[in-house]
Amino acid sequence: MGLERIAYTDGRTALTGWLARPAKPVRAAVAVFPTFMNITPGVEAKALALAEAGCVALVGDFYGPDAPHDFESAVSAMERLRANPLAMRRRLRTTLETLARIAPDVPQIAIGFCLGGMAVLELARDGADLALVASFHGLLATPLPANGPITPRLLVCHGDSDTLVPRADVIAFWEEMDRVGADWHFMSFAGVEHGFTNSLTPAGTSNPAFHPVADHQSWNAMMGLIDAIAPRTVSLTRAG
Repeated sequence: MGLERIAYTDGRTALTGWLARPAKPVRAAVAVFPTFMNITPGVEAKALALAEAGCVALVGDFYGPDAPHDFESAVSAMERLRANPLAMRRRLRTTLETLARIAPDVPQIAIGFCLGGMAVLELARDGADLALVASFHGLLATPLPANGPITPRLLVCHGDSDTLVPRADVIAFWEEMDRVGADWHFMSFAGVEHGFTNSLTPAGTSNPAFHPVADHQSWNAMMGLIDAIAPRTVSLTRAG
């Protein structure tokens, strides 16, 4: 199973998404928002895992033709994207709209990693009509706090030693979600750093650093919520 290239646009900006289709009946559609590096092998593996679980998964494109190819250009591209929060939200919505056209009759879900984790929370704040949003080691601060109802259930998976997200941001996020009555679930892993879901991070690095237990537990938590929203189809064979 591989990924299929999907062309779409944000106004005049050409974007490239990557789609994983399940072999089994589709039970949910998941927009996957990648790290600030855009699609990577680690994110691709997550999309393929979702397809194996019966979900159509579309990895969105943050940048279009200016997609970065190294750390420095990725930081610059991310800063340009985040400089206009409303324009960023519009771009994120184009991925949701594209996915809804591909798989229109199943629950719509958005998940993200790093910058993508922040992105899916921005979509929830913006009123996106989703069943579930799951953020993995995403930034929690926002220039546009929620001021109205949030539709999706929220799962936020966070490493408590993530240097990009101080505890003050965690508390502020909880309080923001409480003010609008969001249905939120927060998993915090002691001693776990940023980027804990990426098994391809070189050993010995810090922030980001892969953490297999946090990766496994956070993924299972998300899949448990997907199972509740869109149960797996079970075929029963009558015994002879």
